[in-house]
Amino acid sequence: MNNKKETHILIVEDEASIARFLSLELEFEGYKCIVATNGREGLEEALSKDYALIILDVMLPDLNGIEVLRRLRQQKQTPVIILTARDTVMDKVSGLDLGASDYMTKPFAIEELLARIRANLKKYLKQESEVLSLGELEVDTISHKATYLGETIELTKKEFDLLVYLLKNRNTVLSREKILDVVWGFEFYGNTNVVDVYIRYLRSKIDDKFKISLIETVRGAGYTIR
Repeated sequence: MNNKKETHILIVEDEASIARFLSLELEFEGYKCIVATNGREGLEEALSKDYALIILDVMLPDLNGIEVLRRLRQQKQTPVIILTARDTVMDKVSGLDLGASDYMTKPFAIEELLARIRANLKKYLKQESEVLSLGELEVDTISHKATYLGETIELTKKEFDLLVYLLKNRNTVLSREKILDVVWGFEFYGNTNVVDVYIRYLRSKIDDKFKISLIETVRGAGYTIR
């Protein structure tokens, strides 16, 4: 693919052997790679240049990967694939909640990583600016900004994704299972309680804060926004 020659990927990885392996494999595929060996260097590099995608290790010196991601998301929405040896649910939740695009656990198959890179790049590059609104509530899906009467609503990545899904399906009752499948995917399969928890988070930040009633519970069926 010719467009890969224009695609720059930042690898933030302190293990030299892994960083070199990733760099060689990605460059063989036609991507241009820059390697940062610690969290602080990686964050500075990510903020100073416009990368198409970032591969980010969690266990980094100077600044861990989760903190790098948190600070990055304050300024940029560059796709980030977290790469780590840690495989606990909380690690995944922390990374995805802060805005990671994907999550892979070491050891990994390079073919799978390449496939995920292609999928995330395709999704990101095809995005078009879209502003969703309902009354005085406005949500910009590219800048990841939500406001009510012009006041910014501070949302985590998953809260934002849930709100966008509700708005795109306004006046439609969505089951917990459907919400779970679309917003969280297979990693939380069967655990519909997480939907109830995040609906409460949204209500506290929108309905309760602004004294409105947008998010409704339909007993025995699910949730809707109208």
